[in-house]
Amino acid sequence: MSVEFLWRIPVHGDGRRAHQLHTRGEWNQLNPAINSPQRVAPQHEDQLFAYYDYVQQVAKAADIVGFHGALIPAFPHTEEPWVLASALARETKRLRLLIAIQPWFIHPAYASQMAASLQRLSQGRVEWNVISGGGGAQQRAYGDFIEHDQRYARTNEFLEFVKGYSHHAPFDYDGKFFHVEQGGLRYPMNQYDVPRLWLAGASDAALQVAGRHADIHLTWGEPVEQQKKVIEQARVFFEQNSPDRKVKFGMRIDILARPTQEQAFQELKQMYETIAVDGHAFERKDTESVGAKRQQALAQGNRFEDLFVSPNVWAGMSNVRGGPNCILVGSYEQVAERLQEYIDIGVGHFILASNPHLEEAYRVAEEVLPLVGYKLK
Repeated sequence: MSVEFLWRIPVHGDGRRAHQLHTRGEWNQLNPAINSPQRVAPQHEDQLFAYYDYVQQVAKAADIVGFHGALIPAFPHTEEPWVLASALARETKRLRLLIAIQPWFIHPAYASQMAASLQRLSQGRVEWNVISGGGGAQQRAYGDFIEHDQRYARTNEFLEFVKGYSHHAPFDYDGKFFHVEQGGLRYPMNQYDVPRLWLAGASDAALQVAGRHADIHLTWGEPVEQQKKVIEQARVFFEQNSPDRKVKFGMRIDILARPTQEQAFQELKQMYETIAVDGHAFERKDTESVGAKRQQALAQGNRFEDLFVSPNVWAGMSNVRGGPNCILVGSYEQVAERLQEYIDIGVGHFILASNPHLEEAYRVAEEVLPLVGYKLK
């Protein structure tokens, strides 16, 4: 089985500590009076540089060392992924740009045109992480009020529309959410493929859409035995409901690898100890996402030691920087062994991350992935 490793672009700050003490980016308030670290990355008042200049360094590092691509996430309070991808397309050579997109954000006709234009700009390096939305307050803050299964029905229509509009002009579509008459892209805008599609979700509604459209079914990392069950359940669902399609499996997980396990544990503990009293600000208790609820269930306890849920798997990262809970932590050899275990159960596509993303892109490529038997580039 071929394996791909992608990196993550930090779209709302970066640093060596928990999010509220990040020194790169302006998403927090550092307080010099309490010996906070000093901000070093550009701020919005800077006349010469912007946070984008740091993001550009991260993307170039991932490109230089040979990561297959980079995820550009989307959150209400971060840099916008389409804008970053357009800029990074001209600064990178091989790096594929995995753009997080919600069908609620944009009409599929315009999304098709934007993707086609960016494919031309990047010579075909665009991919989509299509997110139907986790519901709750965050979804409503985007202006989206429809219920869970209907969001996935909308995603299904969105992707049907994009595939038809991109390559089958003149194109008609009359759905519940989207409509068009005699539309579609024409030469030269229809010369590239639709972006490769990464879809997540563990509910029946989510798996139904993934089976119809996904090239890669993406999940947040869990202990390997639980991850194996998740993959097996999804594979059975796809075989029963979409037998003519081959969906591959991907996983998003952080890693912290050092020469020894003791060093890695100590560094992670120091990061954990920098979480503020309100460190649960990232937690979304009203989420409707099945996968997010599984992540929350892993994080039981407040002591550092209580959050180890299996060998070299620690489940407290969502309080450090938001997002998925699990991180692989240990020596270079241990982290490589854990990655190989995930490969053995069928994970062929990894989105990795580690703080700070610039330095760690080099470390992971130099010290960890060669031990998995994977040669970048």
